[in-house]
Amino acid sequence: MTASDRQLTDAGMAGTPGGSPESGPSEGYSRGLNPRTIQMIAIGGAIGTGLFYGAGGAIEQAGPGLILAYLAAGLVIFVIMRALGELLTYRPVSGSFAEYAHEFVGRYAGFVTGWSYWAVWVSTCMAEITVAGKYVQYWFDIAPWITALVVLAVMFFANLISVRLFGEGEFWFSTIKIVAIIGMILLGIGVLIIGFGNAADPTVTNLWADGGVFPTGFGQSLLVLQIVLFAYVGVELVGVTAGEAREPRKTLRKAINTLPFRIGLFYVGALVVILSVSSWRNFHEGKSPFVEVFQQIGIPGAAGIINFVLLTAALSSCNSGIYSTGRMLRTLSLHGEAPGALRKLSSRAVPHVGIIISAGAMVIGVIVNLISPDKAFAYITSVSTIGIIFVWGMILVCHLLYRAKVARGELPASDYRLPGAPVTTVIALAFLAMVVVLLFFTESGRTAVAVGVGWGVLVTIGYFVMKAVVNNDADTPVATTDHR
Repeated sequence: MTASDRQLTDAGMAGTPGGSPESGPSEGYSRGLNPRTIQMIAIGGAIGTGLFYGAGGAIEQAGPGLILAYLAAGLVIFVIMRALGELLTYRPVSGSFAEYAHEFVGRYAGFVTGWSYWAVWVSTCMAEITVAGKYVQYWFDIAPWITALVVLAVMFFANLISVRLFGEGEFWFSTIKIVAIIGMILLGIGVLIIGFGNAADPTVTNLWADGGVFPTGFGQSLLVLQIVLFAYVGVELVGVTAGEAREPRKTLRKAINTLPFRIGLFYVGALVVILSVSSWRNFHEGKSPFVEVFQQIGIPGAAGIINFVLLTAALSSCNSGIYSTGRMLRTLSLHGEAPGALRKLSSRAVPHVGIIISAGAMVIGVIVNLISPDKAFAYITSVSTIGIIFVWGMILVCHLLYRAKVARGELPASDYRLPGAPVTTVIALAFLAMVVVLLFFTESGRTAVAVGVGWGVLVTIGYFVMKAVVNNDADTPVATTDHR
C-alpha cells in the first residue's frame, strides 16, 4: 500500500474527509445516501424475485407450510441483522462483513468472507439478468442474452456515475415493488371480506382445509427453507452502505428496526393473502403466484403488470449487485487481498475499477444465457446459496466474538444490542447449520454444496497466492480501527 493510500484510509476512518463522530468513517467515499434512500434500500433488499417468481414452486412443494418457513427464516434473518446492526454501531464501515471477519476471526476469514460475498452478488446478478430476459420476452421476441447484456450495461453505467444515482434507482425500484405487494394484499383482503373479484372460493380456511397446513408433509416445509433463504438475499445490503450513508449509526439502526414489520407484511402477509384467495394446489413452479391471484380476481392485464414488477425486481437486484461488489473489492484491496488498482476511487468517489471488474465477471451470465438459456437460472443460483449462508454465519460468529471482547473490557459496548444474545446468536447459527444439512437431501442442494466446496478450495488457494504476491504491511487490517 502506498503512503497516499494509507493517508486516504486513515483520514476516512478518523472522520475526514466525510467522516465525523456522528457520521462514522467514510473510507474516502462520498456520503451520498440519505436516510430516505437507505430506508428504501433496506425495504427493497428484502423483496426480490425469490418472492415474486420463486414462490410458485415453493408453494407447490410445501403448501401453506411455506408461510411458517418464511416466518421462521425471517426471525433468524432479524437476529442476523440485529447482530450486524450492533457491529455497525460499534464501527460503521463499507466493507462491514469482511472488516469484522478480519478484526474478530482473522485475516483468512476476512479474505474468504469478502470474496464470498463478492461471488454471491456476482452470481445473484447473473441470475437476475437471466430472468430479466424471460420477462422482456413477454412483450418482445428478443433473445434473453441480449436483454441480459443491455440490463447489465445500463446498471453498470448508473453505478459508475455516482452513488446518488444508484440510491435513487433503488428508491424507485423499491417503490414499485412495495406498491405491487401492498396492492395485491389490499385487493386480496377485499376479495376475502366483500367478495370483490372473480376468485372461485376465497376463504381463509384455504390455509388449512385442503390437506392441512403441511399437505405435502412437514419434511417438505423443511426442505423448502433453502428456497426461502435465497429469497432473503439482499437484506444485509444496508451493512454495505454504512460507508456512504449520512449519519450511519442513526440511519442503519432505524432501517434494521423496521425489518420485522417488512418481513411480516411483504412475505408472511402476502403469502397469507395469496393462499387464502386460492388453494395452494393452483400455484406451480415457473408461474408467479402474484399473476395467478391477480388473474383470479379479474384484474385486466394482470400478467403484464406483474411481469413489469418482476422486471423491476430483477433490475433492482442487479443494481445492488454491482454496487456491493465494487465496494467489497475495494475493501479487499485496502487489506492487500486484491490487486492494488481496486482501491482507487474515481473523481465522483466511486470505486470504478472494482465496478468494472465485477461487471466483467457478470458477463459470464450473459454467456450462460447464450449457451443454455433454459437452465441458466438453476446453474447460477446454486453458486449464491451456500455463499450467503457462509456470510450470514460469519456475521453471527463475529458478533459472538465481539460480545466476548466487550465482556472482557477490551472493546466498548454498543448501545444497540441484540436482544437475548448470545443465546439468540447461537440459535441463529444452529438454524443456518440445519439448512446446510438439509441441502444434502435435494439435487439442487447437493449441487450448491458441491459448488460451495469447490469455491472454498479456490478461495483458499487464492488466499495463499495473494499473500505471497501482494506486499502487505502486516497480518492486521490496513484500515485503522475506530472504537467510538
